[in-house]
Amino acid sequence: MTIRSGPGDGHPHPGLDAIMSERRQLINIAYRFLGSLAEAEDAVQETYARWYAMSPQQQGAIASPGAWLTTVTSRICLNVLGSARTRRETYVGDWIPEPLPERTEWINGRPGGTTADPADRVTLDESVGMAFLIVLESMTPAERVAFVLHDVFCHSFAEVAEIVGRTPAACRRLASSARRRIRASRPSATPAAQRARIVRDFKQAWEAQDIGALVGLLDPEATATADGGGLAMTFPHPIEGGGRIAHAWVEIARRRPGGTVLLERTVNGQPGLVAQQDGVTVTVFAFDVAGERIKRIWVIRNPEKLRRWTAG
Repeated sequence: MTIRSGPGDGHPHPGLDAIMSERRQLINIAYRFLGSLAEAEDAVQETYARWYAMSPQQQGAIASPGAWLTTVTSRICLNVLGSARTRRETYVGDWIPEPLPERTEWINGRPGGTTADPADRVTLDESVGMAFLIVLESMTPAERVAFVLHDVFCHSFAEVAEIVGRTPAACRRLASSARRRIRASRPSATPAAQRARIVRDFKQAWEAQDIGALVGLLDPEATATADGGGLAMTFPHPIEGGGRIAHAWVEIARRRPGGTVLLERTVNGQPGLVAQQDGVTVTVFAFDVAGERIKRIWVIRNPEKLRRWTAG
């Protein structure tokens, strides 16, 4: 971020449209930091409050309002991440990131700009996937911010250093450590069409209550994790093993209330399923598919995380 000060060095006061045009990009960044769209929106709202709390002269002295907004949003998110671990220790059950509907609604094209660093980069599509966000949750706040800003949004390590309060070399190490975690957890690439087919086959086997077919679609060491947040009934602990998951899903099908509809939907940019009752989304299912098998299922039932999911 560059700020000029002194008589005659000020910049023209940026217009409202120019400032607000940054909002979507800021939410994109903040969501990847926090795993919660609601918290991301709060962080961005606080950023704009700080911007408009400045005088026109102070605003005009900022050479790049977009960079200033990114810096402030990132620092706010760092503070939120610092307290998030404590808050999630008191969360009822397992905490899963807030699922997002159709990815095109939330992801812009990658911002311009390049760096000399040759490190491998992830695409924006990958960086919003549930499996990716779960790995980000295991990182320290500084690792998470350094990795997301550099590897996903192409900020230089000098820019990252200003945000996290460390040297560029230290930020490079943080991003490298985060990158190793991502690579270690990332399964072999599975084509999108294949992932969609496997999720569709899972849906059909589930509706048919076909345990054999379900077992065939699940990795023997698959895990299913649910998030009800204490506000919706669900299984309290992760279910481990393909056979156990298959039996549990058949039992869920048997107990499912009448009128429940199971729909194929995009969840965080990946093929997923949505359960609706009377047009209201009550459960979102996200999947991690590797090869021909489902390795992980995330079941989100906390109604506070489903507010953006609408009928159809």
